[in-house]
Amino acid sequence: MKLTVDSHEAYAYTGGKPFDPALPCVVFIHGALNDHSVWTLLARWCAHHGHAVLAVDLPGHGRSAGAPLPSIEASGQWLHRLLDAAGVAKAALVGHSMGSLIALEAAERATALVMVGTAYPMKVSDALLATARERPEAAIEMVTAFSHSLASAKPSFPGPGAWLRGGSTALKRRIQARQPALNLFEHDFKLCDAYASAEAAAARVACPVTLILGAMDQMTSPRQTASLEAWLKPRVHRLPAGHEIMAEAPDATLAALRQALSAQG
Repeated sequence: MKLTVDSHEAYAYTGGKPFDPALPCVVFIHGALNDHSVWTLLARWCAHHGHAVLAVDLPGHGRSAGAPLPSIEASGQWLHRLLDAAGVAKAALVGHSMGSLIALEAAERATALVMVGTAYPMKVSDALLATARERPEAAIEMVTAFSHSLASAKPSFPGPGAWLRGGSTALKRRIQARQPALNLFEHDFKLCDAYASAEAAAARVACPVTLILGAMDQMTSPRQTASLEAWLKPRVHRLPAGHEIMAEAPDATLAALRQALSAQG
């Protein structure tokens, strides 16, 4: 589905069903150097079980045009304008990693807030930032290694034998290559590192909150959620996975999402 936001074309995957703004809406927001495709299983389940789905590509990522946004706060405001363009007053907001912070920023419009692979503060080490700036290909390899606790998929989505690390690397390379004038990997990491508005954003949340965390996550450690848990009083699911939770624990992630949607305001 294509929408016009800020005079630019914005793309959202609708889960294989035509978008119907009259249905309860679920919006999925991807993380750094990713796109809508990381949400395929969850988006399709929602679309085929009574929900309208918008799995977005953020500006400058995937199929969405326009420059990458300058901050998490600006990304949250962009999400509000995307909802306006789609004719949606409120939606369940589901974000992974960087996308979880964007979902938090936009949560005034949320019927449920689901933060996947999240942490706060979401600081990035100086060494990784420097590698992303100077050798982005090496940084992609590093982050892929840090983000996975498994080499290949279990007998579930996307299927036994699927090469999780290879697929993740290929996606990041493709997204990076679409922005030849900008080092998008460094840009996204710097947005996560700089974000300092979570407490103020949390004070605006008035819906049920769920955290879905990877017990073996080396990128956003589940030990770094104490502030979020104190401010948001969420239901917390800790799954046997690394940072790429949707790929490594797809069934358990879907089960946690279904529980969150059943409790939404």
